[in-house]
Amino acid sequence: MTKTDDLLPIGLSDRLPREAAIATHAMRAVLDAMDGHGYHRVSPPLVEFEKSMAERMDGVSPRRMFRFTDPSSLRTLALRSDMTVQIGRIAATSLAGCARPLRLCYAGEVATITADQLDPARQRLQLGAEIIGADTVAAAAEVVELAIESLKAAGATGVSVDFTLPDLVDTLARDAMPLSDDQKSSVRRELDTKDAGGLKQAGGGAYLPLLYATGDFSDAIGSLQNIDAGGALASRIEGLKAIAQRVADQARVTLDPTERHGFEYQSWFGFTIYAQGARGALGRGGTYSIRGTDEAATGFSLYLDRLIDTLDDAPQRDTLFLPLGHDRAAAERLRAIGWRTVAALGSQDDGQVLGCTHHLSGGDATAY
Repeated sequence: MTKTDDLLPIGLSDRLPREAAIATHAMRAVLDAMDGHGYHRVSPPLVEFEKSMAERMDGVSPRRMFRFTDPSSLRTLALRSDMTVQIGRIAATSLAGCARPLRLCYAGEVATITADQLDPARQRLQLGAEIIGADTVAAAAEVVELAIESLKAAGATGVSVDFTLPDLVDTLARDAMPLSDDQKSSVRRELDTKDAGGLKQAGGGAYLPLLYATGDFSDAIGSLQNIDAGGALASRIEGLKAIAQRVADQARVTLDPTERHGFEYQSWFGFTIYAQGARGALGRGGTYSIRGTDEAATGFSLYLDRLIDTLDDAPQRDTLFLPLGHDRAAAERLRAIGWRTVAALGSQDDGQVLGCTHHLSGGDATAY
């Protein structure tokens, strides 16, 4: 019988054995891919001072965090909603003296008070990698390529990447297509909604061609090049081309230069990554600056929960049933070479019923 108190809050769920096994396998595969490219894993705490969380990155809102008072310091603590800000703190403090570029990776659970409109989950498994000390085209290309490789290692197929330029309006509004501060906010809003009429009314008529510089990268980048911006976009366009060339044979590449959802703290480059069969985005990344030190960085975060739902089966492992009075030395030897064992606790235990594929007989594994 299920009691009301046994029900989980909205947006939270259990991972039962099958889902937990898939998640663990995928997480290991992603971390192995990152380790293979020289990224050192760090593991920050679940809870930190709210002020540190809120002030390390632009666009990180304390209103999305679970907050409470620390009885020891009497200061406000926050449960992390994004591990990227914690990596920024680590890089700016404990690892400030390490050589740059510094490559770090991480994995852990994050939680938010309110869910995203497109995703009801309030707790997610976040994995990511960051290059601290560089936001160049080379750094961005490495990060995009690693994000693709990591997702494929986890089991994703049909990977696609959508590029964006988060600071596009600010870049153009300075000289090429001048806007007042009030107009910039309005133009951003209308570009977000892809509203041509609203864009004109907001005084952003010159920005209309940006609405059509979207889609398959080879076509969209040509449309972006045709926008007369007095050379303001030349370096960004060349950067996008170089990154696309690096990954074009590994994933489908598209471009939406005005997309800003999820890019609250990115600077000149951002990207969203998808996979076949997975609902919505599986991750985002790009270039940014760590507040407090203004150090440049480039990275990405993956959220594997949506991918886990698309993977058919948990990794299968042979499991060895150990009957009562079994040879303990033989069992230890078999575990040492990779066997998974399940020991009988009573005479009624049946190895096949317990899901075992083999049983221990004469010191060796014998199939059922």
